[in-house]
Amino acid sequence: MKIKILALILIAALTSCSYKFSGASTEGLKTVIVRTFENNAPLVVPNLNNQLTEALKTRIRNQTNLSVSTTEADAVFEGRITGYDIKPVALQSSATPTAGANRLTITVSIKYTNNVAGKEKESFDESFTKFFDFPLNGASIQAALPNALDQINKQLTEDIFNRAFAQW
Repeated sequence: MKIKILALILIAALTSCSYKFSGASTEGLKTVIVRTFENNAPLVVPNLNNQLTEALKTRIRNQTNLSVSTTEADAVFEGRITGYDIKPVALQSSATPTAGANRLTITVSIKYTNNVAGKEKESFDESFTKFFDFPLNGASIQAALPNALDQINKQLTEDIFNRAFAQW
């Protein structure tokens, strides 16, 4: 009998306390254009602009009900990769200094335009910078870069997406 009462109280407590995370707010939007980002970084990596553009499109498709368009749309993303840099961040102690880890840093400048009447104030023009530290463990930088680029693309697209759609 005591177990039934305790279970009933527990169920009542759990159902009365609920949180709702609405996630992305795309009110009034039906379509969005994500223009291919320009790569204006001093060090240009082939296809980085396409990878970042496609990562943002994928995030929008997966986390909203918006259609990604190529012509006219309710909102437009335009961007430029303005920084790309790899630097050693941890030197190993040896006779010849070798990087124990490297830091890849990417900066993008994003212009988001919301064309829905009354929602223009949600538009922005901002820069986003993310970095990822990766050890080489005897491998070449070229072997470690694909994973590092994927990690930074995830972080950058999350920040851009949240700035545009998560009204926190």
